[in-house]
Amino acid sequence: MAIDGRAAGTLYGVGVGPGDPELLTLKALRLIRSAALIAYPAPDTGSSFARDIVEQYLPEGVPEHAIRIPMQSNRFPVKAIYDEAAATLAPVLEAGEDVVVLCEGDPFFYGSFMYLHARLANAFTCEVVPGVSSVMAGGALSARPLASLTESFAVVPAPLAETRLASLLAEHDNLVFLKVGRHLAKVRGVIDAAGLTENAVYMERIGTAQQRCLALNELDADTAPYFSLIQVNKRQGDPL
Repeated sequence: MAIDGRAAGTLYGVGVGPGDPELLTLKALRLIRSAALIAYPAPDTGSSFARDIVEQYLPEGVPEHAIRIPMQSNRFPVKAIYDEAAATLAPVLEAGEDVVVLCEGDPFFYGSFMYLHARLANAFTCEVVPGVSSVMAGGALSARPLASLTESFAVVPAPLAETRLASLLAEHDNLVFLKVGRHLAKVRGVIDAAGLTENAVYMERIGTAQQRCLALNELDADTAPYFSLIQVNKRQGDPL
């Protein structure tokens, strides 16, 4: 798109991985270092997890914009927040400058960038730069393949109803339950009822200094942080 004869800037949604600053693509690093503005989602108060991941790579003096998003379950103002963020980024793009939006994990895998993309893609060039998701990093951390040969694999959000969780667990060979958090007891109950507790691994804060990885039957807790997941492999051992 051209504005008054000038080429408009590009909006980049850049995946920065689940927490380890080294799980960053070369393309993501290049774009971060060349951006005119760097934006990122952040909680109501405190630092942005996405920004924290790449803090050491941020160029000095480049403007930043924190998109403050309420983290409580009642998130009714969130549409207005993305509308306001899009309105803030648009003039920078119109001026021919590139904007990088940092996204923990991958931008289009439960990522908030998709909401900015929906608001700005019709007016500006937008590019999604994929990142390592917690699912892929979790499989590496647990040392258990996510899928092999003809196995089916599902990524299941823990907030789903218990009956839906049980149905998906019965249907697929391997699963990862995401966003476990306060749904830990429910997910654990579904896995226990299916007789698969011995086949499950619990992980939290993957890629950070606080990461944990242990067998689900060794976890002594009733709740978990938001950035947690449970991997279930119905078939153990050699995949062949």
